[in-house]
Amino acid sequence: QVQLVESGGGLVQAGGSLRLSCAASGRIFSINIMGWYRQAPGKQRELVAHITSSGSTNYADSVKGRFTISRDNAKNTVYLQMNSLKPEDTAVYYCNAIINQYSRWGQGTQVTVSS
Repeated sequence: QVQLVESGGGLVQAGGSLRLSCAASGRIFSINIMGWYRQAPGKQRELVAHITSSGSTNYADSVKGRFTISRDNAKNTVYLQMNSLKPEDTAVYYCNAIINQYSRWGQGTQVTVSS
């Protein structure tokens, strides 16, 4: 059974930093794009950033210059370094990855930024 397990969420003051991790495990033959999405209360889930297997990245305009996505292919892990956090970054953050040509989701991790 392939699964994605996130870690690193929590409560932080505005201007602070957090680092999210997401590790894929199970019977894995290939991992293509890995990414992070977020969903705030009452809002739709939105893309935060994604990274291809070759390292090309894409970011939502709202996080450009503050967030950095990276991955360790040897560990099947994707990271999201979040700096200069704002209260509007508060959301549940979900990891997503195309594993063995299927889209997989993690269980989500809460990020709360206090003003």
